[in-house]
Amino acid sequence: MLPPAADVVIVGGGVMGASVAFHLAEAGVRDVLVVERGDLACGSSGKPIGGVRAHFSDPLNIELGQRSLHAYQDFPHRPGADIRLDTVGYLFLLTGERQVTEFTESVRLQNSLGVPSRMIDAAEARRLCPYLSTDGLVAAVHSPTDGHARPGLVVHGYAEAATRAGVRFATHTRVTGMDTTGDHVSAVHTDRGDVACSTVICTAGAWSQQIGAMVGVDLPVRPVRRQLAFTQRLSPAAPRIPFTIDFTSSAYFHNSDDGLLFGLADPRQTDGFDTTWTPEWLDLFQDVVRRRAPALATMPTVGGWAGLYEVTPDHNALIGRSGKLPNFLYATGFSGHGFLQAPAVGEIVRDLHQGREPYVDIAPMSADRFRTGPAPRPEAHVV
Repeated sequence: MLPPAADVVIVGGGVMGASVAFHLAEAGVRDVLVVERGDLACGSSGKPIGGVRAHFSDPLNIELGQRSLHAYQDFPHRPGADIRLDTVGYLFLLTGERQVTEFTESVRLQNSLGVPSRMIDAAEARRLCPYLSTDGLVAAVHSPTDGHARPGLVVHGYAEAATRAGVRFATHTRVTGMDTTGDHVSAVHTDRGDVACSTVICTAGAWSQQIGAMVGVDLPVRPVRRQLAFTQRLSPAAPRIPFTIDFTSSAYFHNSDDGLLFGLADPRQTDGFDTTWTPEWLDLFQDVVRRRAPALATMPTVGGWAGLYEVTPDHNALIGRSGKLPNFLYATGFSGHGFLQAPAVGEIVRDLHQGREPYVDIAPMSADRFRTGPAPRPEAHVV
């Protein structure tokens, strides 16, 4: 049974919803209900890409990534869970002089904000990742404090701590509508009953546009399928390598259990909610790595999965409070960066709810920016 009322209703039980719930509960907000259409972490949050990094090209995203990295490092103590964080670093592979110029500027900015990234040559990149061919590789960027963790473990770690603090989670519960009274959302309707509320927080990922539309709030998020694959167990075992990304193609790979994980963004992918995994997608990945990491092109795979990115027009997140409905908050549209920014964003949404100034100015992330401009500098859409 759903409660008849809650102070806060969070729509979406992925990593963002779980992080917000935990941070609210930690701040003493006890009457919180998280509504999730499936199981917790059943969307992209449960998938194991798991990249965590502070390597971005603008100060705001760097701060969000860096603060979240620190939180993930401290996760065994707060909230208290093993998330299999592996600080192997990120390695961006560059194949053109323009890329080198842009990344050199980004590294200079990152260094000024305390991120120890550095430009390296092709030979050092190959020492870090022995799979690489240096043919056509102009340079690379290595961020040694970055890495990857397990998103599903993060979601459940946050959720279990929030539950201990009194947060309620309603899974297999679909939001069907909302009521407004004056300039406030007053109730959330679900297929299991209605809940009166004082605040609604949308963390619904790829479904956020539909949730916002229920109360006339424009959240310009579109769903785009992304796929990855896993190799079979490798013998001899794969060396411990950085999270490696060919920047030009977006192909990436990193260690995963006893093999490797492969991924690539298909530029031909149309919008939609289809999460069917299509093995033919691997042809795209293999075409790229035949040039960049030839041994990977012939490694047998044992399956994969497809999930949804929640993409905004400029590939930057939507974080803020509706100007039309002040008790409607949102954190969505992360365009592939939600997991790596979730701890920091949980803090920000907590502060917005509590009426406090967040530790960083998130005005550039307002959903209104597409009407009022200017928007933040778009991030390259990698992982």
